Amino acid sequence: MKNDRFHGRVGRGDRRCERPGCPEVGEFRAPGPRGSSFDGPGDYHWFCLDHVREFNSGYDWFEGMSAEEIIRAQHPIHGWDRQTRAFSPTAGIDAAPRWADFTDPLEAISQRARVRKPAQREDGRAVTPDERRALDVLGLGIDASRHDLRSRYSQLVRKYHPDRNGGDRSFETRLQEVVESYQLLRRAAAFA
Repeated sequence: MKNDRFHGRVGRGDRRCERPGCPEVGEFRAPGPRGSSFDGPGDYHWFCLDHVREFNSGYDWFEGMSAEEIIRAQHPIHGWDRQTRAFSPTAGIDAAPRWADFTDPLEAISQRARVRKPAQREDGRAVTPDERRALDVLGLGIDASRHDLRSRYSQLVRKYHPDRNGGDRSFETRLQEVVESYQLLRRAAAFA
């Protein structure tokens, strides 16, 4: 889909203008009956240039608002009193996806599924995704104790260190991952 953002034209020649009796190509998108939500990007009407202008001239964004709501929406600092997605505590996890950021709706849904709250140990302490990856490198479960952490680290260092395996340096990368993972976990609050 080619998008000419300056003019608002979305160039796909297979749509017809939705205005009854119009033979023109529907290249301009107008808000439809269902807005963007968790269920998808919403519905749109497709019109030719003349009919989208006609639609826009009759479209009232303030329809259904009280006088106070209209004045508030027109105020120069409108919207500054609420948190944006990036700065909200949940970072927009519980909000609808920004459908325009994705070419395929399934990508938006899978992105939402990948963003999860940190896992918790049995003792209630949160484990971040980085700590989770470090545990995977060490081959430990989420509820490993500090003793388990130290024991597994010692075992893997003995296994991968070149001095212990005849000078074989092929495990250097793996050894480095083990050391970095241990350093991260030993300072983590979840393993204090």
